[in-house]
Amino acid sequence: MPRPIQARIALSALEHNLQAARRATGARIMAVIKAAAYGHGLLPAAEALGAADGFALLDLRDAARLREAGFRQTLLLLEGFFTPDDLPLAAEHDLACVIHHAQQLAMLDSCPRRGALQVWLKVNTGMNRLGFAPRDVPAAMEKLRSHAAVRDITLMTHFSHADEAAGVAAQTEVFDALAAPYRAARSLANSAALLRYPATHADWVRPGIMLYGASPFAEIPAQQIGLRPTMTLHSRIISAREIAAGESIGYGGTFCAQAPMRIGVVACGYADGYPRHAPSGTPVLVEGRRTRTLGRVSMDMLCVDLSALPDADVGSRATLWGEGLPVEEVARAAGTISYELLSAVSGRVPLVYRES
Repeated sequence: MPRPIQARIALSALEHNLQAARRATGARIMAVIKAAAYGHGLLPAAEALGAADGFALLDLRDAARLREAGFRQTLLLLEGFFTPDDLPLAAEHDLACVIHHAQQLAMLDSCPRRGALQVWLKVNTGMNRLGFAPRDVPAAMEKLRSHAAVRDITLMTHFSHADEAAGVAAQTEVFDALAAPYRAARSLANSAALLRYPATHADWVRPGIMLYGASPFAEIPAQQIGLRPTMTLHSRIISAREIAAGESIGYGGTFCAQAPMRIGVVACGYADGYPRHAPSGTPVLVEGRRTRTLGRVSMDMLCVDLSALPDADVGSRATLWGEGLPVEEVARAAGTISYELLSAVSGRVPLVYRES
């Protein structure tokens, strides 16, 4: 018998969330499916999101897999190419490549065919991660516009505070001033900007986390903005026991019972992708009823409080996040973000796909 843990992926929820993005904008949608579609599986997620106008990802080999599977949308490599040796394959599969530093501009001379590449020039408007400084954009544009390998240019940037009070005004102002002299498509908006700042939609939007049913905003639940959870991580209780007042649980004894308790052991741990740093009190559902974790998360197991759940026992279903328990709520309790939880689900957890 395999371990009882699995991640159920609701394909209809992916489709629903893409439609929610479509209703919010008239721009073309570049669905972000990097990191195996945030842990949901590259090809199944891409098929469910097949109405998108394009897909953004990191790995050239993943982009080649999509092409070979028959996807004809724009495929964008978000970090572009890393060596000149990447260019023949990028050209062969008609991939769009982000250019974000001068060395990539120089590598373009290795491209084997005229007009082979769509290029997205990334501008650093304040994120200070990737992208050309504003002062270097005119020279980069001149180089790209005259390069034989380049057939099309899109200007892009990335927001650092679209989900926070600081907002996007300062970065948008810098970007708009830089883009104004050029007749080029533009892309600015991530999930948060797509939902909150319509003025940033431009020609392409790049939704990521919202496609997977999680809110990009700390203060707004996903359900409130019309999103459905796509991944439900669940397992089962494999042991149940009574402990006395004063007894502790797990490594380091970080939780000590103040009164007699009944506890359950769930077959899920940090080797499955559940965060080790999740503290006692992180919410869990057992047979649909809310309870909490107890003690330190182990590699393969975690403990939950069954004191108020007399009917729960070995074999009872435990939902770690997903339907009935928003992933962002678990992430908040664990001091992290939903992006990390979804994308960190390990390869030993089976992904089970269903339509609804």
